[in-house]
Amino acid sequence: MLSLLSSNPLVFLFWIAGLTAAITIHEFAHALAADRLGDPTPRSQGRLTLNPLAHLDPLGTLVLLIARFGWGKPVVFDPYNLENPKRDSMIIALAGPAANIILATVLSLILRLAPIAGMVPELLATLLIPTIFLNIMLAVFNLVPIHPLDGGKILVGLLPHHEARTVDLFLHRYGTFILILLIIPISGASAISGIISPIVQFILNLILP
Repeated sequence: MLSLLSSNPLVFLFWIAGLTAAITIHEFAHALAADRLGDPTPRSQGRLTLNPLAHLDPLGTLVLLIARFGWGKPVVFDPYNLENPKRDSMIIALAGPAANIILATVLSLILRLAPIAGMVPELLATLLIPTIFLNIMLAVFNLVPIHPLDGGKILVGLLPHHEARTVDLFLHRYGTFILILLIIPISGASAISGIISPIVQFILNLILP
């Protein structure tokens, strides 16, 4: 993506806009879900906003620019404020990827309806496809079942109580280390890229015209 900065600065700006939108909607959805489920922590920390400055993580954004997968600033919530901490934590975790997929789907529908509405589909595609791609990529990446990604919390929420405790302890202890190993490029490509790229491409083939 960074190569576009010198070759095509305008398209690079579209990718930056798409990246900002994807991270912002993802983290805002986490904050909104926590707030609706009874935890005021994200609201008190200023995360219940669509202001990108509240959600962008410098390292996660840089990784997204370089490798096309990354993360935003994590939304902190207090499980003791939740009626059902195990279930509600899973819902909060799922809200981020779900919001990304919903936004990508809505934008793809706009792209499909563009010719009917008299808009120029080529121009609209240049504007919207980066945002669609980055939203799908961010959603799929975060669904990998490893802490600190959303997928780890979703996996724990789906398991029976005893197994959930065991897996949660394991993922908290080793998840970050496993994730680093998956991200490190080997022979020019990372393992996690090989895992998520086919899924991202499959979803894009379904929703894009």
